Amino acid sequence: MSAEPAPFTLDTQTRASLVEHNGIEVIAEDERTAKPSDLFWPWFAANVSVFGMSYAAFVYGFKVSFLQALIVTVIGVTISFLLCGIIAIAGKRGSAPTMVLSRAAFGVTGQKVPGVFSWLVSIGWETFLAIMATLATATVFDRLGWSGGTTTKILACAVIATLIVLASVAGYHTIMKMQSILTWLTGAVTILYVGLTLKEVDLSAVMSIESGSMTAVIGALVMVMTGFGLGWINIAADWSRYQSREASGSKIVLWNTIGGAIAPILLVSFGLLLVGSRPELQDGITNDPIGTLATILPVWLLLPFLLTAVLALVSGAVLGIYSSGLTLLSLGVKIPRPAAALIDGVILTAGTVWVVFFAQSFLGPFQSFLITLGVPIASWAGIMIADIALRKRDYDEQALFDPNGRYGAWDWVSIGTMLGASVVGWGLVINNFAEEAAWNNWQGYLLGPLGLGGRDGDWAWANLGVFAALILSFLITYVARRAKVARQEERA
Repeated sequence: MSAEPAPFTLDTQTRASLVEHNGIEVIAEDERTAKPSDLFWPWFAANVSVFGMSYAAFVYGFKVSFLQALIVTVIGVTISFLLCGIIAIAGKRGSAPTMVLSRAAFGVTGQKVPGVFSWLVSIGWETFLAIMATLATATVFDRLGWSGGTTTKILACAVIATLIVLASVAGYHTIMKMQSILTWLTGAVTILYVGLTLKEVDLSAVMSIESGSMTAVIGALVMVMTGFGLGWINIAADWSRYQSREASGSKIVLWNTIGGAIAPILLVSFGLLLVGSRPELQDGITNDPIGTLATILPVWLLLPFLLTAVLALVSGAVLGIYSSGLTLLSLGVKIPRPAAALIDGVILTAGTVWVVFFAQSFLGPFQSFLITLGVPIASWAGIMIADIALRKRDYDEQALFDPNGRYGAWDWVSIGTMLGASVVGWGLVINNFAEEAAWNNWQGYLLGPLGLGGRDGDWAWANLGVFAALILSFLITYVARRAKVARQEERA
């Protein structure tokens, strides 16, 4: 069994100027012209949003000091995007989307298990970004004295969803060009924002924030990792599949890490100074991050700020919807890639409309659901990283589409590892939205038996389950599948 070919053949130059027709099939050799430094643009543009500053409020929510929060930010953001970079190596080795490459570890059919989780996470997070962009528009319009009511939200939702869907349908080449432009635009206005709000920083107030416990620091670290790099890890190879075969794996990791990490580190760090100086910002950021950050700006900058903030959120959503479309195809849906992106765009639009107009209280449960999905995705990441580390050769590209090939239909070790690690992981996290999402309060069942203080103890908020799922899956896979990977590569 092999992937369906593109509807028709285009030369590289023509294909680059039109809608991308590549789906989940292996990228042709003449199209693999990207170099590692090209990876900087999509990752930087998707993470340079002022939305990153709002994470300062979430970090401070763990009751840590400024210095603790700063260390957590630098380490957490860097490591999380480093892990994305490792996954991106697979894209160069196999020239296929992330979830197709995952078939080498889970089997051609077994890959559908993590694929479903990946699709749900991608759709969910990008819907969340669209929701934030719509709410930010309403808040800024209110500040300007214009109407921020239903009509504004409808128009904002329509424009935002249209931008996301059109770019996602257009595909890789359009997105890469768009991201390189957005990088300069959003970066310039973000620098202007920092310059104009620098006077709000009160270093004495910031440095007077009391230190938190080690459990609080670990909790903040995991939150930062899941909010940044780990939130993208299931699509990391989608953007490296156009890399030349001669591209350096270490450079792919480097540019992926730099592109993804540099903006969030700087933005969250400034956010820590800002929120530490203005604690009243913390409550507002929880419900409307972008809109709250706009409240301390002069009126003349509100529209440029809104435009770039929304475009940055759209930029991140585009990456996710593009990749969720590829994941949908990897699950066996037989439609062209643009149609898959369009379907996911419609789902994103429907979700945004539902949350913004009909279910204001849905935001908490929605985030609770996404955080819960983070545990199996962390487990998948551990398995994939171990699989990449074990492999010494490029993937057998044809076997990725053949359940009778060297990767087989099902890899029960990987599937069992993901299931077991997820059960352990869910037992070591708690529902952060217990009142809004009471149906999710079943988590944390191992905190008591393991002597960690139960659901009300200090360790409950450390989100140990994400770390546990990631590390446990890596170790089991690295040991249990070593011999099998060697046989697949005919080294044993």
